[in-house]
Amino acid sequence: MSGTTLHILGIVGSLRAGSYNRALLRVAAQVLPPGVELDTFTLEDIPPYNADVQSHGDPEPVARLKQLLVEADAVLIAAPEYNYSIPGVLKNAIDWVSRPPKTCPLRKKPVGIIGASSGESGTMRGQLAMRQVFVFLDSYVMGQPELRVTRAGERFDEGGALVDEELRERLRVYMAALVDWARLVGRR
Repeated sequence: MSGTTLHILGIVGSLRAGSYNRALLRVAAQVLPPGVELDTFTLEDIPPYNADVQSHGDPEPVARLKQLLVEADAVLIAAPEYNYSIPGVLKNAIDWVSRPPKTCPLRKKPVGIIGASSGESGTMRGQLAMRQVFVFLDSYVMGQPELRVTRAGERFDEGGALVDEELRERLRVYMAALVDWARLVGRR
């Protein structure tokens, strides 16, 4: 790990300003164990993946994301589920950072996956689809505990503040487990 502080990069898998997943990462940063920091990266500036563009070098937002991933001790992705799968904007960003595969900054990186949705199944299928992608990337995705937030509109107020204390506790437990996972499998 980098020094005494463990650094987690949180990636928001939604572009919506009022995203429940953006709010979920804000709460995650509030319930971290001592000695842990979480910074958030949003995907608004990542262009659509194009191998012709990539052959001339990464666009600045992609290069910045890659560098943040290199510097992070662990990654936490908070994403909704779109059509039983990964949001396109998140898959696009993963496609960018996975090129070239041998130098992908997600290789051997501890990863946590969480998600919030207004539906009854939370982000169950979307998280499963993400796990498949991370198998190819050779990332160390934490298996348990899982965190899927159902009926997110009932758990956050209109301003994005969490109003569900049971969820806050589940998120605290999840973050402690992710920190333990990162320390167990981390490469630094």
